[in-house]
Amino acid sequence: MGQQQLLLLVLGIVIVGLAVVVGIQAFSENSKKANMDNLVLEAMDIATSAQTWMLKPSIYGGGNNSCLTTCDWSSVTFTNLGLNATSGVYSTLNGEVELDGSAGTELVVTATNTSNNNRVVITVSGTNPTDVVAVVDSNYSS
Repeated sequence: MGQQQLLLLVLGIVIVGLAVVVGIQAFSENSKKANMDNLVLEAMDIATSAQTWMLKPSIYGGGNNSCLTTCDWSSVTFTNLGLNATSGVYSTLNGEVELDGSAGTELVVTATNTSNNNRVVITVSGTNPTDVVAVVDSNYSS
């Protein structure tokens, strides 16, 4: 082989190597964003399920519309929402979700994926769509 052919071969290998590295980085970023989107979806689903449970009459296993004056979120559990959780944590393929209604006047739904450093915190203060506030943190570190 001539010197020019060797130079073209080395240049081709470098270009292919760079393309592989860029592809891996793009895949990692898209994977992290997809995980964040799924965490938001799951947390919002649980938050709206809690709102629905709160509006449901107690005869049907709900919270008996206890939001007429102020909501009491302290009795909301994953079991009430029809979800199977172990030790207060609901695990999914995308991460772990926790409920905290101990303040009574608001329910905090926290979805976390520590391997991707993603966290979503949703605060529910009532049964109207405007009573839901979401905070997304893609640089979370536990």
